[in-house]
Amino acid sequence: MIKITLPDGSVRDYEAGVSGMDVAMSISEGLARNVLAAKVNGEVWDANRPIQTDAAVQLLTWNDDEGKGTFWHSSAHLLAEALEALYPGVKLGIGPNIENGFYYDVDFGDHHFSAEEFDKVEKKMVELAKQKNAYQRKDISKADAISYFEEKGDEYKLELLEDLEDGNITFYEQGNFTDLCRGPHIPTTGAIKAVKLLNVAGAYWRGDEKRKMLTRIYGVTFPKAKELKEHLERLEEAKKRDHRKLGKALELFTFSERVGLGLPLWLPKGAILRERLESFLRQVQTKAGYSPVVTPHIGHKALYECSGHYEKYGEDSFQPINTPAEGEEFLLKPMNCPHHCEIYASKPRSYKELPVRFAEFGTVYRYEQHGELHGLTRVRGFTQDDAHIFCRPDQVKDEFLKVIDLVLYVFKVFGFDDYTAQISLRDPENPSKYIGKTEDWERAEAAIIEASAEKGLKTVTETGEAAFYGPKLDFMVRDALGRSWQLGTIQVDYQLPQRFELEYVGSDSQKHRPVMIHRAPFGSLERFIAILIEHCGGEFPLWLSPEQFAVLSVSDKYNDYAEEVANALQAEGLRGEVDNRDERIGRKIRDAEVKKVPFMFVVGEKEAAEGKISVRRHGEGDLGSFSVEEFVAKFNAIVAEQLEA
Repeated sequence: MIKITLPDGSVRDYEAGVSGMDVAMSISEGLARNVLAAKVNGEVWDANRPIQTDAAVQLLTWNDDEGKGTFWHSSAHLLAEALEALYPGVKLGIGPNIENGFYYDVDFGDHHFSAEEFDKVEKKMVELAKQKNAYQRKDISKADAISYFEEKGDEYKLELLEDLEDGNITFYEQGNFTDLCRGPHIPTTGAIKAVKLLNVAGAYWRGDEKRKMLTRIYGVTFPKAKELKEHLERLEEAKKRDHRKLGKALELFTFSERVGLGLPLWLPKGAILRERLESFLRQVQTKAGYSPVVTPHIGHKALYECSGHYEKYGEDSFQPINTPAEGEEFLLKPMNCPHHCEIYASKPRSYKELPVRFAEFGTVYRYEQHGELHGLTRVRGFTQDDAHIFCRPDQVKDEFLKVIDLVLYVFKVFGFDDYTAQISLRDPENPSKYIGKTEDWERAEAAIIEASAEKGLKTVTETGEAAFYGPKLDFMVRDALGRSWQLGTIQVDYQLPQRFELEYVGSDSQKHRPVMIHRAPFGSLERFIAILIEHCGGEFPLWLSPEQFAVLSVSDKYNDYAEEVANALQAEGLRGEVDNRDERIGRKIRDAEVKKVPFMFVVGEKEAAEGKISVRRHGEGDLGSFSVEEFVAKFNAIVAEQLEA
């Protein structure tokens, strides 16, 4: 007999070889009908895979992210089976699940696959799903796996096999389809009821621009047709909120191929938006004891060799810049932390002055492949709201707690109230990925875990997701459409202070190493703005909006009064302009609504005579008549409420 421990802490005895599905059946048939996979000792398994030893088991359903992931990975296999049936001779790359669905990379040979063919592929997938074929796991030797794909003529799978060790290779079969895969998968295709292919794009094999371009087909599936319908409605709303579309409509930013791919150009209103974000965080940071610093856009190659970044990421960065001096090389700055280490080292430090907190809105440059660029969310030049805290070991936890408070305040102000903190730890099975001593890593990880628990954060732990120099706490937020984004990160680092030989003189008059905390609540201004645009649909908080008001004159007779109103509001610190175009007032109101201007002030004969303004709120309509002073008081009250801690 073996002991199975369930999530509620209860322990049940079963015969060795019991599966997660067997455990579900022993609880209730209703539960078993909904089980998609099982998490066994922290690893997701097929629900029907035998368990031979004592284990902690969690039964995964559609309500669990890992259950959805298994469902969508299995759907990728179903897509591949349909493609092989409809397009004999296609060659398959990889087909993983992603956050909202799945994709499969396919080599169609001479055939140009297009979205016009989605319908017949979807129908074939549904037809195959109705066969309720089981997903069957099969251990296979490397030699037999190679033989299978050689006979099939699939060079992509053969290349993947080169990186796999004999004894750790599995195939999965369903119906007439066999794939190289480590799994897991759902029990049968019958669970897949609703299918929708969403997009087709090009993708270089293994992300290498020098390799062949494959066809990437994106799709999503659901266990109920109603859920697919709701998902497609959310996608339509997401299209309306696309930051690239709204960024253009609101005149925030643009791109130019002449300037370079992935290098955004900020238009006047976008620049105001950035400046307001920077000003907001600077004020918060100043209150929290941060000192501003500024570092150059380039750094000597030796700086990044010292930090270890060049060894880890040098091949993926922009190539070194050679100067007229022989052998002298610089890099476009890929990160700010090495520069901040040098600022710390610029003078002797005492334990009495720690912690030292340096903050910078530092622009960095990283080479992203053409196919990976996406609006503001994936660019080659971006500005981080970077700060580095240098503290004593006994101060680490307290400083970490303070940074958590800062991050949560930022989330509250911007309406991100649904978030999870991801504790990203090192992978003890792969020590070559990291630098530093094990004991330092253990201390750093303990500080993060304890601080997160003390703050009562909802957390998940991801092994192997740490930075190469230290563990971190990443905040995953859900936006208004329920999509998950990584926003805000805090990292504990014992390694860079050692690499840069940073020191402080302790109370014992001896030299000691400080600990470094990296933090960025926004992450990068570009990505944060993109996410914020889509979260609020371009309707920014009043204090942040680049254009807070528009004065709309009923006719050119009242343009002078409109200018007078605008000047009075601008003198109070409000941002806006006069619309004195020769257009009807209805057209001016509609245009201001499209631009999502928070307040519109209609001025005509009555307003000019009374010295007042007729106020309209975006999306709400008429609010009545106000004096400028009365409106400014109302405006300031709204802003104060939005910024309330």
